[in-house]
Amino acid sequence: MERITLGYGMCGSFCTLKQSVEALKKLAKNDIKIIPIMSEIVYGTDTRFGKARDFIDEIEEICNQKIIHTISGAEPIGPKGLLDVLAVVPCTGNTLAKTALGITDTSVTMAIKAHLRGAKPVVLGISTNDALGGSAKNIGLLQNTKNIYFVPYAQDNAEKKPNSLVCDFGKIEDTVLSALEGKQIQPVFTA
Repeated sequence: MERITLGYGMCGSFCTLKQSVEALKKLAKNDIKIIPIMSEIVYGTDTRFGKARDFIDEIEEICNQKIIHTISGAEPIGPKGLLDVLAVVPCTGNTLAKTALGITDTSVTMAIKAHLRGAKPVVLGISTNDALGGSAKNIGLLQNTKNIYFVPYAQDNAEKKPNSLVCDFGKIEDTVLSALEGKQIQPVFTA
């Protein structure tokens, strides 16, 4: 992998944050500059899945960069051309909806808007319990949006959560590389 600058955004699918951090560790082993971005909710919320401060410390150590966690911190991403590619993993149904509708009221949605300003690739790694319900229309809209790419995803528990989809965290790197070439990795929907 040639030297790239990757923005790595994280939204409030708290149950998948540890998987996202593990994927981030693998990406960091490559010759990549990684700029971490967290939604304000993730940056400031302790949950049963972990303390915010612990996630912040671990991610800043992995990336050797401070986390962007405000709208004003994310805004320069576009005008300054700070990234080659932006991955948002996990990307919640809330962030999917806001991205589909052009709403920019979090650090992550601002990062997406700012990065798309330069017609550069955005990779979304969805994790949402309503993907096949209320979020389905937003996924469909974004899958047909220029410069938006999806990490392959599947149902994570079809019996207990029939509308839930989660990305394949092991395919983030391949999706990022394909997106840099303007291609959507296939298949998008996996078993």
